[in-house]
Amino acid sequence: MGTFLLVLFIVILLVAAMSVGVIFGRKPISGTCGGIGALGLGTSCDICGGNTQKCKEENERRDQAGVDAEDLAYDATRPDGR
Repeated sequence: MGTFLLVLFIVILLVAAMSVGVIFGRKPISGTCGGIGALGLGTSCDICGGNTQKCKEENERRDQAGVDAEDLAYDATRPDGR
C-alpha cells in the first residue's frame, strides 16, 4: 500500500508540474495537424510543409478513390492475408 501511495504522489506531482509549466509558459500544447485545426489557429503543420492545400488535395483524392473497409486491414493469421 505504501508503494502505491508513493507512486500516486509522484504522478500527481508530475502532472501538477506540467500544468504549471503550461500555465506560466503560455505555450499551447503541441499536437498533430488535427490538433492545430481543432484550435482554430489557421496555421499549418510541419508535415504539410506549410502548404495546407496538400492536406485538402490528399483528403479529396482518398475520398474519390473509394477505399473499401476490407482494404484498411488484413488478417495476419492467414497466409493469403484475407
